[in-house]
This record gives sequence, structure tokens and C-alpha cells, in this order.
Amino acid sequence: MLGGSVYIAFIRFVVSLVGVILIFLNISKSRYSKKKTALCYVVFCVAVAFVGCLWYVADWTSCVRMVAFVMYLCFAVFAIWISRESLYLSFYKLALVFYLMAVFVVGSLEISILFFHRNVWADIIVRILIIGLIIWLIDKYVKKSIQGFGDFIEKEVDTFSVAVMIISILLGIGYILNPYLSREVTPQRIYQVASNFVLTGTLQLLIYHFYCHVGNEKEYERENQMIQMNYRLLERQIEILEESVESGRRIRHDARHHNAVIAEYVRREQKEELLAYLKEFEKETDYGTPEMICANAAVNNILSAYTKKARGEGIEVILDVEIGKNLTIPSIDLVAILANAYENAIYACMEVKKSQDGRNCFIHLMLRKRNNKLVFSCRNTCRIEMELKDGQPKTEFTGGIGVSSIIRSAEKYGGKYDFQNDNGVFVFRLIMNAGEAGEF
Repeated sequence: MLGGSVYIAFIRFVVSLVGVILIFLNISKSRYSKKKTALCYVVFCVAVAFVGCLWYVADWTSCVRMVAFVMYLCFAVFAIWISRESLYLSFYKLALVFYLMAVFVVGSLEISILFFHRNVWADIIVRILIIGLIIWLIDKYVKKSIQGFGDFIEKEVDTFSVAVMIISILLGIGYILNPYLSREVTPQRIYQVASNFVLTGTLQLLIYHFYCHVGNEKEYERENQMIQMNYRLLERQIEILEESVESGRRIRHDARHHNAVIAEYVRREQKEELLAYLKEFEKETDYGTPEMICANAAVNNILSAYTKKARGEGIEVILDVEIGKNLTIPSIDLVAILANAYENAIYACMEVKKSQDGRNCFIHLMLRKRNNKLVFSCRNTCRIEMELKDGQPKTEFTGGIGVSSIIRSAEKYGGKYDFQNDNGVFVFRLIMNAGEAGEF
């Protein structure tokens, strides 16, 4: 603190609080609307600044020493309450904001002491300029990427790394803001402040790049799962196509023979034998044709391919599908959900068969559209000991096929889902927004 009247202190408090709030708002999400969020922060800012002024008048010495920490502690509690992000992510962002607060508070004080003979207005103006610069840099370089970074932290972060990171940052900034350290402008003091800022800033940057790297690795893994899924789906379609081509060749090759047989039946007037032969011929020509499960071509091909594979493995399949041709959900997202779920169900049944516990394996798949909602359910036999982690089946029980891809595709359309093991019957349920083209 550079001293000054209580009015100067009030202005300084308000500038600092507004700066902290604006920085936090640029990198976080509020649980309320913009209007209500702004109102809450205005009330909080005025209340804290007013209490700070009372403290400034009542006990100037203790206020100068502790006001920055106390105000930021109050802001941290308030920010955690108003944020709709996870506790881990809020802690990380608050540590980042605390670092940036130290930058503009200490930076403005040091500039005022070094160049403006401790002028309080110089401190306030420089503080505003530094806050503006920080917000501009965040908006230009950080705001777009912080969302994906936040998702990475929420999924990958652990308690130990968050605790170590926050403690390290608080210790570094706490040393800089320590009111008992000498405020004399000396080369040693400037070196200490600069070193701590560089070290804490480097720590923030390393944490940022670390979680971005981990998150990108997860993204690559999900993309690889999608490639594997598309490859397996293509294999199923090629198998069906090859069977159809072979069947067509056989039919064309035998066409003369069939014509001769038909002509002979007609010549002898053997109508019953001719009808039986024609039925058998029709059945043979239909062999290899994809089963018509529903009107939607993409869904029909996916389900036909995997149903054929499942029944080939001796798995009982029950399909209950009622959807139209033109859903608003793109075919690629339907593929990601249906193919992954069906592949996982087949894998689970095959694992049960390997265990030789005598159970009959089945897959019951239901897909319907109701009131602009797509309802999907898949029930299948699974190992009784199959476990869930964070509400999702573990990789070793799904064959590594993308549960994360299912979730990612479902969340794009406001999907709600759940997984459970009902005593050896795996149940996956999903509901998400979907309508016929032109309905919206």
C-alpha cells in the first residue's frame, strides 16, 4: 500500500476486485445467466470494498498487511459458489487468477515506486492498464483454448497434482506479497520479485501444456477408436457385399438350369411342384440381401451388418427399431453410437461364451423416436464381475471399443445416458434430441 485517504483506498479496492472478477469471468462459466451473474458480482464487489474501507479506517497497519489475502479469500469462496465448473477446475483457475492479481498489484506498486515517487494515482492508472492488457491477452490467446483445457482437467486431473500445483503457486505469490519483506527498491528486491513471477508463471505454463498434452492424447485415442470402429463396420459391409456378389454369380450361372426345370414342370403341368420350386428359388435369390430392419438406410446397414455377425456367433438378437428416414442427427454420429454399442455387446457375449458358464447369450436392442427424442437401449449378456468406473464400463470389459466415442457423440445432442450391470445383464440407455428433417 502507498497510503492515501479512505476514498483512494476504496478506488484501489474496487479496481483490484473488478480486475480479478473480469479475469475470472473470462476463463470460467457461471451457473447463472449473464444478467444475474453481473448483479451478484456487483453486490459482492461493493460489499467487500466497503468492509475493506472500514478495516482501513479502523486498523490501517493490519489492513495494509492482510487486505489483499483476505479479499482474495472472500472472492475465492464466492467464485467457487457461483461457478458451475468442478471444484478441481475452479481451484486451478483461482490459482491462475491469484497469480495474475499478484502481477497487476505488485507490478503497479513497483512501477509507482520506481518511476512516479509513490504516487497513488500512478498506482491506480497503471493497475487499470495492466488489468486491461491481461484481459486483452486472455481474450485473444487463451479464451478459446481454455474451454478444451478445462475439459481435459476435469477428466484427467487428480487430487495430488492439483494440491501440489496450488501450494507451489500460493507459496511463490505469498512470498512476493509478504508484507514483512522489505519494500525498499533494491536490485536484490527486484530480482526476487522477478524470479518469483517467472517461476510461478512457468509452473502455470507447464501445468497448462501438460494437461493439454494429456487431453490431446485422449482425443487421439478416441479418434483411433473411431477409425477401428469404421474399419470393422466396413469389414461387415464388405462381407455382405461379397456374399451378395457370389450369390448373384451362382444365380446367373444356374439361370439356364432353372429355366429348363421350370419349362419341364410347365410341360408336365405339375403346378404344386412348380410353386414349391419357385419358392425355393425365391428364397435362394434373397440369400445375402441385407435384412430390412428400418427405413433409415444408415441405421439399417449398421444393424444388419452387426446382427449378422452376432447371430453367426450363436448370439440371440432381438431388434425393436422404429425410426424414420431423415433424422437431424448425421449418419456419422449414429454410426459412432450404434456400431460401438453393438460391437461392445457382441464382445461381452463372446467373453461370456469363453467363460463356459452355461448361460445363453442375447442382445436386445431398442431404438425409437418419440416426440423429437431418440431413445436407445441395449441390453446384453455380460460377465457378472464386470465393473463400472465413474459410471462407465472399464476398457477390459468392452474390448477397448469407444465408450468415450458414444458419450462424445451423444453429448453433442444433449444426450442423457447411463450404464449398469444388472447381475450379468449389461444395460446401456440413452436419450437425446433428434427430429425429422424440416421439423425445427
